[in-house]
Amino acid sequence: MAFAAFATAEVQPQAPRKKSRIALFLLLPGILYLVLFFLTPLVSLVLTSLQAPSEFGDIGQYDYAFNWQNYVDVVEAYWPHILRSFGYALAATVLALAFSYPLAYFIGVKARRWPLLQSLMLVLVIAPFFISFLLRTLAWKQILSDESFIITSLKALSLMAPDAHFTGTPFAVIFGLTYNFIPFMTLPLYTTLERLDLRYLEAGSDLYANPFTVFRKVTIPLSMPGIVAGTLLTFIPAAGDYVNASRDFLGGPDTQMMGNVIEANFLVLLNYPAAAALSIILMSAILVLVGVYVKRSGTEDLL
Repeated sequence: MAFAAFATAEVQPQAPRKKSRIALFLLLPGILYLVLFFLTPLVSLVLTSLQAPSEFGDIGQYDYAFNWQNYVDVVEAYWPHILRSFGYALAATVLALAFSYPLAYFIGVKARRWPLLQSLMLVLVIAPFFISFLLRTLAWKQILSDESFIITSLKALSLMAPDAHFTGTPFAVIFGLTYNFIPFMTLPLYTTLERLDLRYLEAGSDLYANPFTVFRKVTIPLSMPGIVAGTLLTFIPAAGDYVNASRDFLGGPDTQMMGNVIEANFLVLLNYPAAAALSIILMSAILVLVGVYVKRSGTEDLL
């Protein structure tokens, strides 16, 4: 009996250690994936952002160094593009929230009694994903071109000046960003509102609160996780977008965003340190803004 108890005592501490090894083994593929496809490119990007032009090399040849002046130079040269990127992204996020919240509320709350209608509307929200992002944006370029029926009709009704253009303006870029990222805002909102307990709304009405007060005091706070998630899913990719603001799509010379500048420096100017520095600045600024936003909204658990 004493020997059996001693053997049991020796075996028991090894069980948690064995489980931890199994867990580590299961996590190993994911860790390797993150190291290879996230950490390694990130380190390479940081090193590239600190490179200096090669003393005896051609254009596009750089040597590894610690040239922190690259960050100062790109901020001085491209600060309008930085402000424009976050301004466009913020405007598109606010507009996407304004359009998506009523839609998500109807699908998630009002359409609960009609499951078929609810499913159909969800399919319509997801349907744009079945078409390429580029093709959707290019289609809007054709729809909003100077020769399109919409623009010619607006000019005929004197709602636009005869020599006015819609494409190539900030309004067109913000419109394209809003349209393309509305599904990213709608789906998280729907997920939250679909789980909303309607008894809370009824309790608010029983306490003599008007519908607007119930919406402001009950519905909005309970749907805040969806608002935060949708805002992050919209703002982050919109800030780094380079398709809508491109001259080949809805943008023009005065609507270039950081994504367009990074693309030009990498592929046209061959200024790899400047492009890498801009990428690091973009990521860092987004991380700071997201952290402040989540902290102020009281939804730290989402991070």
